[in-house]
Amino acid sequence: MKPGSAFVAIGALSAAVAATPATTVTKRATAPVTVKGNAFFAGNERFYIRGVDYQPGGEGESKDPIADVEGCKRDIEKFKSLGLNTIRVYTVDNTADHDECMNALADEGIYLALDVNTPKYSINRAKPAKSYNKVYLQSVLATIDAFAKYDNTLLFFSGNEVINDDATTPSAPFVKAITRDIKSYINARGYRKIPVGYSAADVESNRFEMAQYMNCGDDAVRSDFFAFNDYSWCDPSSFKTSGWDQKVEKYKNYGIPLFLSEYGCTKNERKFGEVASLYSTDMTGVYSGGLVYEYSEEEGRDYGLVKLEGNNAKELPDFETLKNAFAATKNPSGDGGYNSQGGKSECPQQSKTWEVEIASDKLPALPEGADEYFKNGAGKGPGLKGAGSQDAGSDETDLGDAADGTVTEGNAAPTGKKQGAAPSAHMGALSTTPFACALVVLASSLFGVSMF
Repeated sequence: MKPGSAFVAIGALSAAVAATPATTVTKRATAPVTVKGNAFFAGNERFYIRGVDYQPGGEGESKDPIADVEGCKRDIEKFKSLGLNTIRVYTVDNTADHDECMNALADEGIYLALDVNTPKYSINRAKPAKSYNKVYLQSVLATIDAFAKYDNTLLFFSGNEVINDDATTPSAPFVKAITRDIKSYINARGYRKIPVGYSAADVESNRFEMAQYMNCGDDAVRSDFFAFNDYSWCDPSSFKTSGWDQKVEKYKNYGIPLFLSEYGCTKNERKFGEVASLYSTDMTGVYSGGLVYEYSEEEGRDYGLVKLEGNNAKELPDFETLKNAFAATKNPSGDGGYNSQGGKSECPQQSKTWEVEIASDKLPALPEGADEYFKNGAGKGPGLKGAGSQDAGSDETDLGDAADGTVTEGNAAPTGKKQGAAPSAHMGALSTTPFACALVVLASSLFGVSMF
């Protein structure tokens, strides 16, 4: 090859690298959290969620607290005072800029547990088939695009309290389908493996069945974690009086991380006595912490840790009580007795409290045309002002084998084959790394020099 041709080739490779879209976030003060067995780990250290649910204005409000820089920085000071490492946010605007708040959180070692749905773009328990559609999926995946770049994105909730009684359990396959789709999309786009799972309502009759369901079947469709809301510890109480000892026994063989997505009974004065048990070896072999509901006192409610008044966050009695409870409770030494093997669950059988008719090895197929997102990216999301997606689909449900078409490795082609309307996904966008490596190898071979 002539020297001139070499420079042309190198220039072409450089142009390819430059043309490949990449987002750079400079502040990475938190180590990405991974799943090992039934626990979370930050590097080699067991990670326990010590957090609060954070949605100023209430979770039904279409407001994005991570895009509110002033509010975010105001509240980070309170998070630090409480000793938190995690906040949960129920609604974000997938068109907004979140860099400043996310970096500020990372600088303080605080992670984000994020719900990917919004009030307008979510699975409707009354019409799950119609609300699981291409428009909905585009919004969800655009949110993944917006937050996958941050090391302190702890996890994604694929759904929240979609099932709230026995009659709404037929929604479960659609929750599992969107969980599958998010996991596949993360792999197809070459993102790090951010855990994906579900937050269940405080419904005793079918909560365990939902936990089993989300953890059964092929690895490609199983959740990475399961969370549920639990308000059964009402002070004054104890590990046994509350019944939490029985839940530990019930879930002791559960093979993925389990934590409380909401807790903090409001029937009596809150003493947060449950904190001492939650982070003790009574529970840490099964549970990985939890999130207190909720940070701000909202209209019509008489509980919260702070009262927001403009740019001031006034501490309420619960604030100091929770702060003291956290301060008095250290994490167990070592690994907390976690189950390093993990493992899948048996799928639940249909019953009067589990009215799921779709076979456990089947799931709703990826909506027609949505496979383009896996190949090209989701594109710009609808934000919080979009028209919504709940009526954009059909009342008919196309089923396929649960794992058909899933993407199980980063930037990989889909596994399995498409059968009828079974889901399909395609190779994700290439990362810059292969181009950069090719550039180095080419230059080295051409000029006979080491570049390392």
